[in-house]
Order: sequence, then structure tokens, then C-alpha cells
Amino acid sequence: MHIGSALSVGLLGLRTFTIQVQAFISPGLPYFSLIGLPDTALSEARERVKSACTSCGLEWPGTRVTVNLSPASLPKRGAMHDLAIAAAVLEAARAIDEESTRHAIAMGELNLDGTVLPVNGMLPILMHARDHGIMRAYVPEGNVDEARLVSGVTVVPIRHLGEFIERCGGEARWTLDTAVDLAQSAAGDAPPARHDDTVDMEQVLGQPETKWALEVAAAGGHHILMTGPPGTGKTMLASRLPGILPPLSDAEQLEVAQIRSICGTLPEYGISPVPPFEAPHHTASVAALTGGGSGIAQPGAITRAHSGVLFLDEAPEFSPRALQSLREPLETGMVSLSRAKGTTMYPARFQLVMAANPCPCGHGWGRATGCTCKPQERLRYWNRLSGPILDRIDIQVDVPPVTSLDRSGAAPESSASIRERVTQARLAAQERFADRGWACNARATGEWLRTNTPRAARLCVDKALESERLSLRGADRTLRLAWTLADLGGRTVPTADDTAAGIMLRTRLRQ
Repeated sequence: MHIGSALSVGLLGLRTFTIQVQAFISPGLPYFSLIGLPDTALSEARERVKSACTSCGLEWPGTRVTVNLSPASLPKRGAMHDLAIAAAVLEAARAIDEESTRHAIAMGELNLDGTVLPVNGMLPILMHARDHGIMRAYVPEGNVDEARLVSGVTVVPIRHLGEFIERCGGEARWTLDTAVDLAQSAAGDAPPARHDDTVDMEQVLGQPETKWALEVAAAGGHHILMTGPPGTGKTMLASRLPGILPPLSDAEQLEVAQIRSICGTLPEYGISPVPPFEAPHHTASVAALTGGGSGIAQPGAITRAHSGVLFLDEAPEFSPRALQSLREPLETGMVSLSRAKGTTMYPARFQLVMAANPCPCGHGWGRATGCTCKPQERLRYWNRLSGPILDRIDIQVDVPPVTSLDRSGAAPESSASIRERVTQARLAAQERFADRGWACNARATGEWLRTNTPRAARLCVDKALESERLSLRGADRTLRLAWTLADLGGRTVPTADDTAAGIMLRTRLRQ
């Protein structure tokens, strides 16, 4: 009895685990059995592997073939394990050298003609392999650029199963389809997309107060809601927030790249220091925002916005269930997705930016002479943004109409100059919280804020609590804003003016 063996790596969200693929060819009627909790796509590997091996001129065993995916208790999904299954069967049939796959992983989807197709999630897969002492990886040609981002692992590009057999000491008869070869080459040579450097804050006409509010939001990692009539520049301002945020650290870049690898978008971005920016449409479902899908849930918009910005334009037009689904991620920075086959945890620490019109028609501003909305319609419109959601928004500002096209005054600031101040403020906060691991003021706990904020700066917060302008959560968030304003002003502790400005930023919509 000879059992063939190969290694692969499974994904449960961002969690990875090693899969040992074992194949046994035994006497009996011809049958290919695949066990170990495969999903539908993986179960279909039986036909793909059999056809691919036959296309390489190999004779498929005319007896029973059993393939086990261990550990059997964990679900496996997708076609990324095709190449490892083929390797195990070929090793059991003694068609390849067993030493060639002993300390290596094999990843890739097989076509019926034997071509190897790229798969998603290659970056976290190879990082897992490296961390577990596996220093050799057979990967599809289309994943080579992504695979080589992981140092310490020898990457062997594979275009066809026949090429894999030859690299493993076997003999095969194979030819690569020219169209497939050209497509894979084009995919590998495509330049990664980058953030558009022409998008700059200096292009925004007017709105100095809103720009200042966005600077405060960027400096402290605070969530922000902008309200104003259509055409005042709310979307334009929000799209420029990533340009004034500090560049991502090396650890953050790698974490964002792993998420994009799972989503299959890493080739478009590469590893970039620019924070992500996600702007789902207001018709997006709960699953589109938080993540979903059958079997193991896939990342949603809030995970793709991790370490960056999630922009909800026309926020009151989102369904109440979709908005309520943001409450847990806003507090914990994680999203938990439970499905029949298991629970998946994804990181979701994003900066929320919401934009809204003053009423459904958008003209309920100032004297509201052009507004056609009834009072009940306005109330229903704003009730979609529930109290618990608004209470988690640190900054709430009005965006008035621009009254002049004249730019003869002071030249507007560029994103680069604003980013310098924001970065300095972030560095001050990180130095202050070095022993606690908080990256910005928005992550400071209420207990720390109440203990370390000077009494003189807390007095106006106490008055706002007494008059019910602020809730206790709102008071903590006001103190966070006060510390951010102090960091921007170069002060070591906030003053009463900083706290008063923080209350103004939080409660402007409620005055």
C-alpha cells in the first residue's frame, strides 16, 4: 500500500491552516472519492483533476481512488486545492517523486486541459507557509507577482499540470494553449493601480470650516457626518480624506494587502501606503456591507475599508438594518459573521464618513423656500439615522452652499500640507499612548479620558451633560475631540476652549 501526500493551505476568513492531502489507490470498482468537508466547488475537483491528468498523457487508475483532506473537522472551500489533490494522486501512482512535494505547498485551480489558473488569497497563504517552516511553493503563473511579496519562500511558477509533473521528476505530454499563455502574461504584466495623486484638497472651492473638521477627524481617527444641500461638495471632500490621512505603517499595509488578496483585488493595488477608500451605494444590503455568502462568509465593504475610510453617501437612504449592522464594528473594530459551516472574524477598524441632505428633496436649507417635503417626511428621513448611530459619530458638521466662485483670497491648502499637521498630531497621540497600544485619540477609553483631562477642561462637558446636550458616550467622545484639538495645537493637555470646540463639533446638528 502506498499513500501519496501533498500540502495545501486553507482559508477561513483571514485565518489560515495547513491541509494535508492524502491519496490512496486501492482495488475495487473505478471511483474517485473526496472526503474531509469539501464544499461544492472543491467536490467538483474530482472531474477537473481526472481530466487534467488524462490530458497530460497519464493513464488514470482504473480502480478506487480516495483522497482525504486533513484536518477533516475544518471546512475546505474553493478550487485552490486542485493542484495539491493532483499531486497527491500522482504521488500515490508513483508518477512523480515524493521528495519534491514533501516540504512544499501546491496551490492552484486546474482546467480540464491541465492549465493552472490563479487563485485568491495567495498572500496570507504564503505567509502561513513561511511561518510554519514551509519554504517552497508551487503557485500559478498568474499569482507569481503576489507570491514574491513574501520573502523567505521559494516560489515555483506553474502554468500547466504537465509542467508541474516534470518539475517533480515525472514525465508528461503537454502543450500550453497560446491564448491562455498570453492571458496569463498580460495579467502578470498589468501595472497595479495607485491612488490618484491629482485628487487634492486644494481643488475644493470654499468650505474652510468643513476642511478643518475633516482635518480634526483625520488627526484623531474620528467618525464624521456632513449635512448640506446637494452640490456643496460633500462627496468631493470625503473622497479627499485618504489624501490627508497619515500613510499606512508596514504592518497596516500588509494587513490591507491580505484582505485585498482574499477579495482578488491585490493585483490592482499592490502593497500601498495609501489608506483604502470604500463607497458602497445606498442600496447595498447588510451582506454587502458586513460580508456574506454561502459556506464561509467573504469580506464586505467595511472589511475592505479596514485601516481606511468607509464613505456612506446619502446615508439616510441606506436601510435601517444596514446602518444598525455598523454598530458592533464601530465599537470593536471587528465583524463576526456566522454561517452554517462556521463563524468568521474579519478586521473592520475603519473611519466612517457619512453625508446627508437636510431633507429628502435636498432643499430644506436656510429659508427652505424650494423644499417640498412635509414635516413627517423629514422626520422619517432623519429617523433612519438612529440615536445610537449618531451618538457614535464624533463630528457632525453642516456643509453650506458655496456663495462665490472667486478664489482671489488666500490660496487653499493642499492635501500634503494638511497631512503634515495630521501626521504630527498622530505621532503625539501615539507617543502619549505608547504603553497602551492606541494608535489615535479615537481609541482612548472613557476612563483614561476622564482621569487625565484637566478639571477646567471638563467643566463645560459637565454642563452639557446636565442640560442633556450630551449623553455619557457623547461626553467621552467630546473629550477625545478635545485631545485631538490639543495635539493639532501643539499642547500637551486640552484646554477649556478645546473642550468647547469639541462640543460644537459634536452637537451642531442638534442646536
